[in-house]
Amino acid sequence: MSPTLPVSYLFVPAARCERIGKAFAAGAQAVIVDLEDAIDPEHKDAARAQLAGHLREGAGPGATWLRINALGTPWFAADMALVAEAAQLGRLAGVMLPKTESRQDLAAVQAQTDLPLIALVESARGIVNLADIAQHPGLHRMAFGSADLARDLGCEDSWDTLTHARQAMVLHCAAARLSAPIDGVSFVLDQAEPVRQDAARAARHGFGAKLCIHPAQLPPTHEGFAPSAAQLQWATAVLAAAENGSGAQRVAGQMIDRPVIERARQLMARGPDPSST
Repeated sequence: MSPTLPVSYLFVPAARCERIGKAFAAGAQAVIVDLEDAIDPEHKDAARAQLAGHLREGAGPGATWLRINALGTPWFAADMALVAEAAQLGRLAGVMLPKTESRQDLAAVQAQTDLPLIALVESARGIVNLADIAQHPGLHRMAFGSADLARDLGCEDSWDTLTHARQAMVLHCAAARLSAPIDGVSFVLDQAEPVRQDAARAARHGFGAKLCIHPAQLPPTHEGFAPSAAQLQWATAVLAAAENGSGAQRVAGQMIDRPVIERARQLMARGPDPSST
């Protein structure tokens, strides 16, 4: 995972634009302004107009993405008109497309903008088509939509039930040489430890970031993705030994070779904890 990529993506409702700056101040490494699930149908036009005015006033303090409404909805065309205007003003880092199920879905967005795209995959069809989605040239990153996927599958939204789908996304992103994907949200708002555990588990399974729905989730998310002291100690020892060559060596009773050395470099790239900098 590149250290320059965000680890946390915090959703902010498009109707509450004043929260964008507060989200960055709270430690969000990227903000996703949401025109989809956070806005009721009868309020979408007003929220879009409010967001348009906010973006005209100036760029945000960091990487601001926009989650538009899905392809085929009544709001997609108007959302894309806003994207085009914001892109000309240089106000957006990119676009998140919900309900992505194919490379053609992403192509429909990129036909109207050359901004980077995050494909939010949250259906059985999307998971089955991960290899196809991963081949789109405008794709910046994939994100895992656990809640909608669980609903589509008729199963519980838990790691146990969705592990196969999560690992499929990690696998296809790696195979396509994409950045590590973004894991779905944790719905716990008043306890830090479950969020930290979710983030740490996502990191162990190969995810590179996490979607967040409340500023309180940011510190435990950053902590969960940061390598532990023991991991950093191990990586330091491995890289010190690697200075003598990349061939097979023995470190602390463990045989290391080039793949292990590369893994140590990956761990070092994830530290220190982004929330502490």
